[in-house]
Amino acid sequence: MEMIVNFPGGARVNAQFGSFTVETDQPQPGGEGAAPTPFELFLASMGTCAGIYIIGFCKMRGIPTDGIKLVQTVERDPATKMVTKLKQVIQLPPDFPSQYVSAVIRAAEGCLVKKHLEHPPAFEVVTNL
Repeated sequence: MEMIVNFPGGARVNAQFGSFTVETDQPQPGGEGAAPTPFELFLASMGTCAGIYIIGFCKMRGIPTDGIKLVQTVERDPATKMVTKLKQVIQLPPDFPSQYVSAVIRAAEGCLVKKHLEHPPAFEVVTNL
């Protein structure tokens, strides 16, 4: 997959792939705060990826997803500002089948974004010159 990243002005940075454009910005000052930051999109990819696996799990078993919510929180090292823990709490409705509680957790843990963090790819940054 090829993704083209361009710079439309200010602190905005957009990524184009296929028919999609993902817009980012930085908060004020420096940016306009008109879109999520790239790091916020990264964090959102973790939560939404887990959510896709939860939906798939429920759909395969005929379990309605109404009332299911995933709440994601981030803990950071105060000195480095780096994330030290990302916690996801799957909030299940009272009528969720109890025999599937641990299984829905395992399903969310199958998230491909999470797996890539556990086994990170090599990074290479070069120029065209």
